[in-house]
Amino acid sequence: MTTSSSSTTSTPGTTGTPGTTGARDLVIRPLAGPEELDLFLRLTYSLDHELADDLATGRRLPEWMWVALDGDRLLGRLSWWAGAAGGAPQALDFFDLATELPEEERAEIGLRLLETATAAVIPAGTQRPEFGRFMPADWREVPETRSLLESVFGALLATGARPLVERLRLEWRPGTPVPEPKGRLEFRPVRDREDLVALMTPVMEGTLDAHGQADLASGLSAREAAELHYDEEFAHYSSPQEWWQVAQLPETGEPVGFVVPARNNYHHTIAYIGVLPAHRGHGYIDDILTEGTRVLAAADVPRIRAATDLGNVPMAASFARAGYVTFERAINYVWDTPGVTGS
Repeated sequence: MTTSSSSTTSTPGTTGTPGTTGARDLVIRPLAGPEELDLFLRLTYSLDHELADDLATGRRLPEWMWVALDGDRLLGRLSWWAGAAGGAPQALDFFDLATELPEEERAEIGLRLLETATAAVIPAGTQRPEFGRFMPADWREVPETRSLLESVFGALLATGARPLVERLRLEWRPGTPVPEPKGRLEFRPVRDREDLVALMTPVMEGTLDAHGQADLASGLSAREAAELHYDEEFAHYSSPQEWWQVAQLPETGEPVGFVVPARNNYHHTIAYIGVLPAHRGHGYIDDILTEGTRVLAAADVPRIRAATDLGNVPMAASFARAGYVTFERAINYVWDTPGVTGS
């Protein structure tokens, strides 16, 4: 990535909306280094507490962290993130605008910030990394929150992004009872990459998950999508692979599904869960989720995080039956690969 303080832009403002400070000399630039983290933190978001460690581990770089300044006043910020040091940006996961700005000016500043930073960080002609945002569950019902988020979403749309999915963020908390096993299934640890990928492949076919559907729509086969998911995510977990469980029928040993309890860079999580198509319709998802939850609860974890698409009603209902509560929502926007619609 090629970006430095030489990418700074200074744009004289032309807005004079009542309630603003008049014309602005807007400076848009990346952080000069980790020592400017306090500047970035003048706006707030629920992931602020992760930034220092992200910088220390290389999952986030100062040249990926951009600010829009009017003098010493921070009016906007954004940042990309990578799952591991040395990788290219994988996600645009910070994009905040000052709440006190009028909507029209907020939208204008957001668009300038996004376009300027993207031009410097993301190589021309390549697909922009996906945008992801965590939000209060009632974000549509709180006028101030809705207005702020819609300014961000408007800037995304103006650059060609489209909404992919809204998701429920779920949490199991210590002390919540774990349902007793029903005895219908037996469980064994996943043996290796091929063992899991071979089970993930048929689950991808007919999936209700929007990201899985997008992978298939991009031209990947179900097998290729499963391999990509494994290699980009599961392969980097530091938690014991023995936690990963395959569910099978006691009588025959035939696989029914699987669950991947794990710890990512930040939380313990039910990273993936699936029932093979031939065994759907029997309620096995509850048994498999119970086992994944039991594995993590036995490790005395402080909480278990999970997520499912808002439209995946059966999965959301299973999490509720297992004692998970919705504490937030998330939304994702994507940009198509240049020249390819719906990629």
